[in-house]
Amino acid sequence: MTASLKDVQVALYKMLKNCNWSADRDYKTGSENEPIQFYIDALSNSTEFDLLLGYFSSAAINLLSTGFAKFISNGGKMRLVINHLLSTLDKELIERSKTIGNSGIVFDLNDIVALNETLSEYDKHFFECLAYMIATERIEIKIIKPKHGKGISHYKSGVFCDGEDRIGYKASCNFTLYGLSENLEELEAFLSWENGRSNKLINKQISLIKSYFEETEKDVEYLESDQIQAVIVNHFGSKDIDELLIQESDLLTKKAALQKNPKILKSINKISNEIALLRRTPKFPFSEGPRDYQIDAYVSWKSNSEKGIFAMATGTGKTLTALNCLLNSYREINYYRAIIIVPTISLVDQWRKECLRFNFRNVITVSSESNWSESISFYSTANYFIDTSFIIIVTYSSFPRPKFQSYFKNLPSDTILVADEAHNLGSDTFKGLLSSIHLLRRIGLSATPSRKYDDLGNEVIEEFFSDKAPYVCSFTMEKALSLGWLCQYLYYPHVVYLKDDEQVEYLKISKQLFAFIDPTTKTYIKSSVVERLLLKRKRIIHKAANKLAEFKKILFSEFHNRGNLRYTLVYVPEGKEQKIDQSDISVEELEDVDLINEFTRAVRDIDESVIVRMYTSTSRDRADILNSFEAGNTHVLTSMKCLDEGVDIPRSQLAIFCSSTGNPRQFIQRRGRVLRTHKEKTHAVIHDLVVVPQHFPDESSFEMERNILKSELQRVVDFSNLSMNKTEAYSTLKELLDYYNLNLNEIY
Repeated sequence: MTASLKDVQVALYKMLKNCNWSADRDYKTGSENEPIQFYIDALSNSTEFDLLLGYFSSAAINLLSTGFAKFISNGGKMRLVINHLLSTLDKELIERSKTIGNSGIVFDLNDIVALNETLSEYDKHFFECLAYMIATERIEIKIIKPKHGKGISHYKSGVFCDGEDRIGYKASCNFTLYGLSENLEELEAFLSWENGRSNKLINKQISLIKSYFEETEKDVEYLESDQIQAVIVNHFGSKDIDELLIQESDLLTKKAALQKNPKILKSINKISNEIALLRRTPKFPFSEGPRDYQIDAYVSWKSNSEKGIFAMATGTGKTLTALNCLLNSYREINYYRAIIIVPTISLVDQWRKECLRFNFRNVITVSSESNWSESISFYSTANYFIDTSFIIIVTYSSFPRPKFQSYFKNLPSDTILVADEAHNLGSDTFKGLLSSIHLLRRIGLSATPSRKYDDLGNEVIEEFFSDKAPYVCSFTMEKALSLGWLCQYLYYPHVVYLKDDEQVEYLKISKQLFAFIDPTTKTYIKSSVVERLLLKRKRIIHKAANKLAEFKKILFSEFHNRGNLRYTLVYVPEGKEQKIDQSDISVEELEDVDLINEFTRAVRDIDESVIVRMYTSTSRDRADILNSFEAGNTHVLTSMKCLDEGVDIPRSQLAIFCSSTGNPRQFIQRRGRVLRTHKEKTHAVIHDLVVVPQHFPDESSFEMERNILKSELQRVVDFSNLSMNKTEAYSTLKELLDYYNLNLNEIY
């Protein structure tokens, strides 16, 4: 890792001590050492800043604006004490400034319209940075009103800190309308590492600021800042930190072009270079950094020879956890290389966006719409000459194809392989391929790593990742719910009975299957006949005719209770026959168009105001469909399997499961779609159609009926146990449970 990269990434301590401060610690406008140089050096090299500022004047903000975005990128936090400006004189000054220019004006933060008209581009940059810090809760603002002319009415002083050292300062205080444009600006700095006097002055400033925030200072009145903070965020809060860094870089370039003082120019060029490096350096996308369990996941993965499975509930940050491993690897070797395998094309784009949030720039997506082969070939060849960085994102369906494999086998062996929804690697398509994969650094991601009824597939996956339960990283849905990372939910099971003809057919197939039970293992023998019969029987449950009527009742009830059906997901019964393998490598399968149309029409018939769209493997512009749903323009999405894996739709808050599934992976992932947190969502609601047999007088069918119910109740138990209304959910099924002598606590 180069020294400059280390400086940006980790060397936050002693940044202030390494700056070239004025020899006599004095700064004066027009001299060799100007105040603007002090602000640039101090702010851009700090992680904390306490500021006492009497008025938000254009001159004061102009000085503070340069280096503000760099300060934020350091992880900067700020405490700000200002005067409350509500006087008639202040408003008159604003009005006068419109005709005589904005030099030295005094801002009234409550008059945001007039304020916006007087701001320069530097001033706007300051307020946009301030709004970002408010939005990310990295700033505290205390607004005071002096009593009897006392207080901080004309202060402009503060303390900068880099985590170890501090610099305090006091600046000239003549902040009248014309004073700053006619008078000289002066500033005196105090360095904590120099002498006792400096430390005393710094501690005095910190003590004063503390007294304001604790509201123990008696010479001022304390006023609520929420209203002004909201105004700042609403009018200046549209930019993220990357946009602010780009804006600051442009402002620094303009300032440098007009600057004649060589010391100031040197400081400007230094921060410009640091911003340029920051913009191309990978970093964690959130200022607070990774969570503890994400850090632990990386440590455990490293300890397991950089192999492992991350068994994490939907919504707990599997993507961030995996990319954080890549980020930490990059910080060790100064380049990044990864190939990410995902189930669907939608997830290709979703992962690409996440990579860009980490500032991983060299991202190649493998699809028919991109010239991916040339890009992969370039990075593979370049690797022989330099340490190149790249990320390749490919679907499970494209990964085994000969064309992709011809490039894949030439990738450097230190490339990290990330398998999203890693249970797919246990399918027949991949079992024979895994042994030939030459990449030794591996991460498997899945909310449900274990494949039901597939011990061989599970063994292959565990061997490939050198990991097994409880896994290198494990984070349960129960824990995520308790921590508030997933939203709480209400669960309502709805009993749906098989019709007479359906139950007769189910019994007939069950009797046929009975002949294929191994008397020793009590399980079905492997046979294509068994597979066909199991699928045929499963479809009877999936397509139970009475589901549609119960579905309409739920829609009617929800619409009239809520007044709309916004943010609703509907999982329609699957119609086409599929392989018995529960983990096909792609969810994008042919779907029964007539069946999904029927359920979609039922939604549309509830009310003409309801907007519903199908989300299937053949839907065009699926990204646009999801965006419309998130915005509330599309109210209901109907789907079969395309919403199972990885699709991120946090705004969804009502889910109706019409497709019976005994596969834990499916129902856990489907539940996860609706449990993502959102600021407008207090909790989620799940309705689940539970298919049960009718009570036939034939005693010989009793055990079959009981087994149907047990299969359906596995899902009910899992959903109920973590819901907010567990007792209510259980009571719905009490009569059935008593009849068949079943105890929910003993199922599953």
